[in-house]
Amino acid sequence: MINVAVIGAAGRMGRRLTANITAADDMTLTGAVEVASCPLLGQDAGTVAGVGEVGVAITDNVAAAVENADAVIDFSTGNVSATAETAIGNGAAVVIGTTALSKEQRAELEVLAGKGGRIVLASNMSVGVNLLFHLCREVAGILGEDYDIEIVEMHHNQKKDAPSGTAVTLGEAVCEGRGLDYDKAVVHGREGIVGARTRNEVGMHAVRGGDVVGDHTVIFATGGERVELTHKASSRDTFAKGALRAVRFLSSAAPGLYNMQDVLKLK
Repeated sequence: MINVAVIGAAGRMGRRLTANITAADDMTLTGAVEVASCPLLGQDAGTVAGVGEVGVAITDNVAAAVENADAVIDFSTGNVSATAETAIGNGAAVVIGTTALSKEQRAELEVLAGKGGRIVLASNMSVGVNLLFHLCREVAGILGEDYDIEIVEMHHNQKKDAPSGTAVTLGEAVCEGRGLDYDKAVVHGREGIVGARTRNEVGMHAVRGGDVVGDHTVIFATGGERVELTHKASSRDTFAKGALRAVRFLSSAAPGLYNMQDVLKLK
């Protein structure tokens, strides 16, 4: 059995992670962490997730929660690199699904991986979305500069970051396929008299509303036709199942910093 601790256990994703871990035949929940201000501290993580008691109380003590873990899954908005350092120091692998990490945080994770840490870092854990990343990179290269590229993403009205981490990764994928510099090519929305669209720009548009889990569409448009690649998530379980797949991958992986393309063998 793989012992797993969840960071952000009382959040929407944390609850689905808890539910999926307890339902898995090869995993056991051994730790659940939340911030000190969380009103659910001390409550059973399974009860909070709606799956019944599992004998694991939610705590704000990261070190204690990861002490017996083989793997730690973190979808929180906390100090991801510090949590990863604590987990790795205890010999645990780390799966990180937190979006909007800074370049400094990513660099810190690379250092931890270089010191023997086993980490999967992905802006989106969904198997389908990671196939979309792969396809968009390939399609962008095949269609070339005759096709304009626009990315549209929609999420629920409580999402704090924009564009989504998934949309950013899609932008990076199409830029890689087309040989473009992401920082120079991506245009975030358009307003006013901006002039005609250039060939080497990638439009990025964030839409927020309702309870949408996550919709992403990449549009390749040219004279007379367009190709649209779309992924729509209807349940957070798709992300949880991908995270569990990453845990299984790390159980036999060498030290290093990986992403879901590695987990799914799409590279």
